Amino acid sequence: MILSKFVDELPIPPILKPRWKDQFYTYYEVKMTEFKQSLHRQLNDTTVWGYEGSYPGPTIEVESGEIVFIKWINHLPDKHLLPVDYTVHGAHKDVPEVRTVVHVHGACVESESDGYPEAWFTKGFKQVGPYFKKQVYRYDNCEQACTLWYHDHALGITRLNVYAGLAGFYLIRDQRERLLNLPSGKYDIPLIIQDKTFNKDGSLYYPKQPDKPIPGLETSIIPEFIGDTILVNGKAYPYLNVEPRKYRFRLLNASNNRFFRIKLDSEQLIYQIATDGGLMQHPIGVKEIMLAPAERADVIIDFTNLEGKNIIMINDAPAPFPTGDPPDENTGTVIQFRVTLPLSSVDTSVIPAYMMPIPHINEQSASQSRYLTLNDNMDQYGREWMLLDNKQWAAPISENPKLGSTEIWYLINLTTDSHPIHLHLIDFQILDRRDFDVDRYNKEKIIHYTGTAIPPEPQERGWKDTVRANPNQVTRIIMKFGPFTGLYVWHCHLLEHEDYEMMRPFIVIQ
Repeated sequence: MILSKFVDELPIPPILKPRWKDQFYTYYEVKMTEFKQSLHRQLNDTTVWGYEGSYPGPTIEVESGEIVFIKWINHLPDKHLLPVDYTVHGAHKDVPEVRTVVHVHGACVESESDGYPEAWFTKGFKQVGPYFKKQVYRYDNCEQACTLWYHDHALGITRLNVYAGLAGFYLIRDQRERLLNLPSGKYDIPLIIQDKTFNKDGSLYYPKQPDKPIPGLETSIIPEFIGDTILVNGKAYPYLNVEPRKYRFRLLNASNNRFFRIKLDSEQLIYQIATDGGLMQHPIGVKEIMLAPAERADVIIDFTNLEGKNIIMINDAPAPFPTGDPPDENTGTVIQFRVTLPLSSVDTSVIPAYMMPIPHINEQSASQSRYLTLNDNMDQYGREWMLLDNKQWAAPISENPKLGSTEIWYLINLTTDSHPIHLHLIDFQILDRRDFDVDRYNKEKIIHYTGTAIPPEPQERGWKDTVRANPNQVTRIIMKFGPFTGLYVWHCHLLEHEDYEMMRPFIVIQ
C-alpha cells in the first residue's frame, strides 16, 4: 500500500506531568493500554499499544540528579495484538501471553529497577516473573543531560511489544547544557523513527511465519523484521512547519531491525551535538548520520535564510544492514521540513564551538579484557539463531565485572550482520574496530587481524550505550562498571535477535 507523503503534520509527544513532586523526589504513574490511533490519514485508525494512551508514549523530562519514582501499570488485554511464538525462550505456553516490563534505555539505575527481562508482570500485577517483584521503579538519574528512551523489555516478546507501540522518550536535563544556549523550548523536538507494515484494513502487520514455513509450526520468530513504511512520532511520512532558524532534533532509531543513514536532500550540513550518553566535546558538521536500532544522535539543523524551501530528510541505509536491499522511494523518505512559519523572535541560539570535556578512559586502567563472539547458528527447526559468546540466555553467568573496575570488551563478529550491542547500566567509549579473518578464527579460535585498527567515526566519539559491531570486525569498547551492583543484561538491539537468545545476563559484584 503506497501512502501519500507529507499530508499529516508531525505530532509532538506531550510531556508527562508527575503525580507528586517535592524537593526530595518526583512520582509518576504510567499506564499501558490498547487503543486506536491514526497513523496516516489514508489508513483506518490502527490498534496499537502505548503508554498513557499515546503512541509513542509521553516524554518524561527529569533533571540530572533528581530522584524519580515511576509506577508502571499494565492495563493491556490478555490476548496479544501480534502473533506470539511459543518456541522462543521466555514465551512458552506456561507464562501469560501478554507480559511487560519497562527498561529506561541508557539509565544509570539500580538493578531492581532496570527492567530485567524476567521481571515482567501482567495486567493488574496479577502474575509476575521470577525476578524483582516490584511495580514502582526508582531512577537516580546520575547522568549528565542526555536523550534516553523507555521501552518494553519482556523476555521473548520484546520485538512484539515495542512494535505494537510501547516506546517513548526520557530526557535528562542539566544546568551545564542550559548555559550553552542551544535551541530550546518549541525548537527542541524529539523524533522517534520506526518502520512498520500495514494490512489493508490499517492494522499492524507482523509475520506469522518465516519466509519458508515449517510444517506444523506456527511461528513468528524471523531473523529480522523490516517494515515498508517509515513513521516519525507515530505518523507515516509527516511534515513539520518550521521557522527560518536553528532547531534541535533528538533522533532515535526505535525500529526492530532497520538501520537509518540520515541525510537532507538539500545536502546541507547536519550539526551533531550529542551521542547516546550526552553532549560531545565539539559539535561536528556532517552530511549523514548513521543510526542503528536504539542509537540516538542530537543534532542541530539550521533553516536560516531558507524561507519557502521544503527540505526532506532521507535514508539510504540498506536493510537488513549492511548487505540488504537499498531503500525504495518509501523507505528512503523520513520527514519533510517546510520553512513556512514567520520568525517569531530573533534566533539567539548557538551551535557552540566547545561543549564539554570528554576524558578518555585509559586502556592501561583496564583490569580485565573479555573476548566475546557474536555467533550465527541454526535451531532444531532450521531457523537462524544468533548467540552472544555462543551461549544461550539461560547458561550460567560468565561476565561478572567488579564494582568500580574498568574492562575492555572485544566483540568478535562472526556473522554477516551488523549488530547494535547494548549494555545496561553503563556508558562506554568505543576504542576501535579492526578487520580480522573470520574463517581462520572459526578453525583456530585465534584472532588474525587483516587490517589496522580503525578509530571510531567522529559521530561516535562520545559516551555510548549501543555500538555497531560490524561483520568481519573486532569492535573494542572500554567502560567502568558502576555505580550500582547487581544483575543486568547485555544484548543485540535487533529485537528479533534479542528475543531469540542474543542476550546475556551480567552481574556487577562488590
